[in-house]
Amino acid sequence: MITEVPTWIMILVCSSFATGPRQYDGTFYEFRTYYLKPSKMSEFLEDIKKNIHLRTAHSELIGFWSVEFGGRVNKVFHIWKYDNFAHRTEVRKALAKNKEWQEQFLIPNLPLIDKQEWEISYLVPWCKIEKPPKEGVYELVSFQMKPGGPALWGDAFQRAVNSHVNLNYAKLVGVFHTEYGVLNRVHVLWWHESPDSRAAGRHQSHEDPRVVAAVRESANHLVSQQNMLLIPTSFSPLK
Repeated sequence: MITEVPTWIMILVCSSFATGPRQYDGTFYEFRTYYLKPSKMSEFLEDIKKNIHLRTAHSELIGFWSVEFGGRVNKVFHIWKYDNFAHRTEVRKALAKNKEWQEQFLIPNLPLIDKQEWEISYLVPWCKIEKPPKEGVYELVSFQMKPGGPALWGDAFQRAVNSHVNLNYAKLVGVFHTEYGVLNRVHVLWWHESPDSRAAGRHQSHEDPRVVAAVRESANHLVSQQNMLLIPTSFSPLK
């Protein structure tokens, strides 16, 4: 005997697989991490500084940093903005045909790179990129969340982030949710005036019951997290 499933049950089942609010704008951000040979870090940075204008002629660079603390050193991290996937395809084709870019930077510098990692991320719907008030240092905190998407942990995560922002413990630059790469990962990019101001703000937030309560709620959905202290290069738009 076959029993027809009521429509309202089907709606509930389907909605349970939803990942929460989605970004309908096609704009996305490509996170690139290059692991460099230890003796070649300075050479690579000098070459990219001389030739970065050839690359930014095709798409927008959000920021370019060297990694000071957090995991492997001799590492650079950069974020690129694209209107959509068709835009990225056009950019890649144009760069492949750009003789100047290929000969002056790409071909000479590929041997300096040990490994590359790329991720595609969207800004979360409740956030936009905010430019810091002055030069400083950056912290990228990456959260590996439990499967289920923002429908499961999004509200609690937002409250945890906003608890730091609203109480002025840190300056939020952007919150990104990975689309390609390790899934269920959220990156939060913070700005600090200095590493010491970051340490002071962190100590204060740990003693604030409002922050502690919000973070504790979000931590129920957390698998792991890691962070990196980032130093902006001289040619990075985000200083």
